[in-house]
Amino acid sequence: MPITDQILDQLLADCKSPEDLMGEQGLLRQLTKKLAERALEAEMEHHLGYPKNSSSGKNTGNSRNGKTTKTVRLVHGDIELDIPRDRNSSFEPQLVKKGEKQLGGFDDRILSLYARGMSTRDIQAHFEEAYGVEVSATFISQVTNAVLDEVKAWQQRPLAAVYPIVYLDCLIVLRVSYKTRPFIWLWT
Repeated sequence: MPITDQILDQLLADCKSPEDLMGEQGLLRQLTKKLAERALEAEMEHHLGYPKNSSSGKNTGNSRNGKTTKTVRLVHGDIELDIPRDRNSSFEPQLVKKGEKQLGGFDDRILSLYARGMSTRDIQAHFEEAYGVEVSATFISQVTNAVLDEVKAWQQRPLAAVYPIVYLDCLIVLRVSYKTRPFIWLWT
């Protein structure tokens, strides 16, 4: 479903400053929270096989059992999500898996900065400065250590016997007429 201009106009109607959009109680954070919680409810509905408050769920052996509050780290700060529970504790959410503390893209940014040569303390300072998110150096180390085996395997991979390399060169001819004398410059 595409987001239309009318929907955006409705969402942005009360936003008068950047704080209203990106702030602690801003539209972006509220929208992220609502979308994540709606997706988690849809996951629960799929897991149980019936919608909320449906009579078809009676005496099925498993049903909804309230919600648990979980603080989740986003790139733009932390939010508290209400994660639904079931009576048998068999619900495994896919959006925010059990034991995870961050919502998509967070690890990728840490790995990208680490791959560019930043230390864990530099990454910690960058997230604090750029996004206002407090991340511990230990957490950053855990993220980078999680891919360390893959990095070592890639570094120790067997190399091919031949790597083709193509060099391209060109000649640019520029003819400039200065008064009556033409000049020709060549670059290679």
